[in-house]
Parts: sequence; structure tokens; C-alpha cells
Amino acid sequence: MNWLTQGEVFQDALRGLPRWLEPIAQAVKGVKAKDLTQFVPTQGRGTHSAVLVLFGEHKDILIIERATDSSAHSGQPAFPGGRVEDFDQSAAEAALREAHEETGVNPGGVTIFAQLPDLWIPVSDYVVSPVLGWWHESGKVGPRDAREVASVHRIPIADFVNPHNRVRIRHPSGYVGDAFEVNNLLVWGFTGGLLSTLFELSGWSVPWDRDRVREL
Repeated sequence: MNWLTQGEVFQDALRGLPRWLEPIAQAVKGVKAKDLTQFVPTQGRGTHSAVLVLFGEHKDILIIERATDSSAHSGQPAFPGGRVEDFDQSAAEAALREAHEETGVNPGGVTIFAQLPDLWIPVSDYVVSPVLGWWHESGKVGPRDAREVASVHRIPIADFVNPHNRVRIRHPSGYVGDAFEVNNLLVWGFTGGLLSTLFELSGWSVPWDRDRVREL
């Protein structure tokens, strides 16, 4: 499999984006994996998966909470997504399919406008393709299979970037990463780190206390 090594913006989709999303679209154009994470995939490594970073019309982002007994990243908040199957035509198609299966998102109501470079999650050995979408026609969403998804949340970007909701989490391994305390969830790990970087790149982030570190 040939990994995507830098961010790709789909020009045809940009014409339909609201103006408030333009900073994120411009920020990810040409961005490289090393700009987003220290965990950069190499050829032949990991299982390919895709996640949907979905921006809603209320300036929010769709987050799921995985079931506590799910096999992958049990109990963690995450972007909807999952493994890219052989029948998927692209990472974007896989991300939309998984989002529909997990939350009921209608793929027809989503405009995919960018794809980030592929990133590696060492703990699960997944190579992840983050796909960015504009939810131009949103609808009701919720867990479709309680064995996989415990809850579904539309969290305002303003809540994510609120300094009072930002914290750094120290994993027992010693790794320290950015996190968010929102909607009674602790959004950390891959999801928290990617969101934090996207907010920085787009200029949406505001100063916060990076010395506020908590143990996981």
C-alpha cells in the first residue's frame, strides 16, 4: 500500500465550504506527517484504517465514545472510523462507511474536502488516514451498535479550545500528550493530539496552561 505522505485538499469541494472552515482547509494543504505527529508510518507497517474528522454547521466536531468492551481503544473518545476494507475504493469511502455504521451519519450529507497524511498509532499498529469532512446536511446521530459505540457527541470547537478545558495527560508509559475535558469526556491519545495540532495550524487555538499535567 502506498501511504499518503502529505495533506491533500480537494479543490472542487472548497467552493462549497463555509468561510469559517477556510483556515483549516488552507492549513492542511501540503502538511506532512511529521508536522502532525512523531509517529510516522513506514512502508509495510500496520493495518490501514481511516477516521472521519467531521465539522458540523454549528461549528462542532463529531466524537464517539467507544464501548468499554470494544476490542480497539476500549472506552476512549475518538473520531468515527475503522479499518479500510478491500472493497473500499478509498480512505474517504471507508471513513464515511464506518461513520454511517457507527453513528448513522448520512454519507450523502458530507462533503469531503481534505485528507491528511497517513499517521501511525504504535499501540495498535494502525496506519490511519484522517479524512476531513463538512457536514453540510446533518441529521440525527447516535450509537448504532452498543457493543462498539457507547455514546455520540457533537462538541463545539469553542469548547475544545477553551483554555479551561485543556490539559496534558501523562500515560503510564511516560508519554505526555495534549487532551481535552469536554462533555464529561477526556479526549486524549491520537484524537486529542490530532485535534490540538489542527487547532494550532489553523490559528483557532488560544493560549492555555501547558504545565497542567494529569496522570491517566
